Amino acid sequence: MRLHELKAPPGSRKAPKRKGRGTGSGQGKTAGRGMNGQNSRSGGGTRIGFEGGQMPLYRRIPKRGFTNIWKVEYETVNVADLNNFDSDTEITPELLAEKRLVRKKLGVKILGDGKLEKKLTVKANKFSKSAIEKIEAAGGRAEEI
Repeated sequence: MRLHELKAPPGSRKAPKRKGRGTGSGQGKTAGRGMNGQNSRSGGGTRIGFEGGQMPLYRRIPKRGFTNIWKVEYETVNVADLNNFDSDTEITPELLAEKRLVRKKLGVKILGDGKLEKKLTVKANKFSKSAIEKIEAAGGRAEEI
């Protein structure tokens, strides 16, 4: 069998309905839309969430709180994860992204979970107090960007 010999099996391809092409087609005149009503009109129909005039669900449910549009989100990296780097390395958010310790293009916050055994210079957007203490105890520096 060659490519030019391939054929779709009979009955697998169905022609589209040709609406509004005369009464003989079976889809003439009203084109399957029925006689009258909102959906028979051009541009008719209702919007998403419309419940026929009943108070819609999204308006019945109570609303709470608000979304702070100025909120800054940080990706977190623990001090223990920094042991993967060599001593005297300058660690930046770009380097962390390269090593897949952070994924998104957000700020980076270093947290103090675990133990740091190497002298490192860490540059990040935020540090927890315990992270700064552990980095400096290991002989390194913590610099906020």
